[in-house]
Amino acid sequence: MNASELSEEILLAALNYTRAGVIITDPSQKDNPILFANEGFISMTGYSTEEVIGRNCRFLQGAETNEEAVNELRKAVQDKQSLYVEILNYRKDGSSFWNGLSVDPLYIASEQKHYFVGVQKDITQRKCAEENFKNALSEIEDLSCPIVPLMRDIAVLPLIGKMNERRFRIVNTGASDYVSTHSIKKLVVDLSGLVSASQQDFEGIVKLSGILRLMGTEMVLTGVTVQTAKMAIVSEQLLPADIRVATTIKRLLEELI
Repeated sequence: MNASELSEEILLAALNYTRAGVIITDPSQKDNPILFANEGFISMTGYSTEEVIGRNCRFLQGAETNEEAVNELRKAVQDKQSLYVEILNYRKDGSSFWNGLSVDPLYIASEQKHYFVGVQKDITQRKCAEENFKNALSEIEDLSCPIVPLMRDIAVLPLIGKMNERRFRIVNTGASDYVSTHSIKKLVVDLSGLVSASQQDFEGIVKLSGILRLMGTEMVLTGVTVQTAKMAIVSEQLLPADIRVATTIKRLLEELI
């Protein structure tokens, strides 16, 4: 038996067996109505077969459906082109889900006309994971400049983990904005959280010191370890002599109060 000999019953059973949603539409008819929807589509959307057949699939769209994605779909149908798009759709009960939608034109030579086959896959879990990862990266970037107020005009900027040029750019922008907004006179840059000190770190610290000096704010370094001190000696030409150093924040506060 070859594919052409498969019965309609077998083909229908196969389409309904898959968990993906499958629909067939007729773009030659007004508003490109749905002619067929498998059980996967019915299960995914919560609509009955009777509620789906004869309708344009825009009933799945809602308040937060991306209009750009809708326009891409409309153009693909008009141009009889294949398209994959990820679009926010809505079930009958109003709940939303991310739809990984593939649409493809299907030409039937015996009828001399095109149909469209749409295959839907619920990708909500993947999209949520991507969003969580994106939010986590944003939080990490925010933590690249976690300034902690100590006293009315004194704040601490702990450098945490391993610094790089990108993180120093964030630090320079965040620190200068914070200093200006909160009228900070002394910004304590604590190095105790650094994984390792490098010449790049000292170059970044010198740049930050210059920015703060222009703003009338004094930089104070704390958390200087033996390793950091050795690196400072090697990079002595990079460190302005007027940068004040304290072993710990506690010792600094003892000196200031």
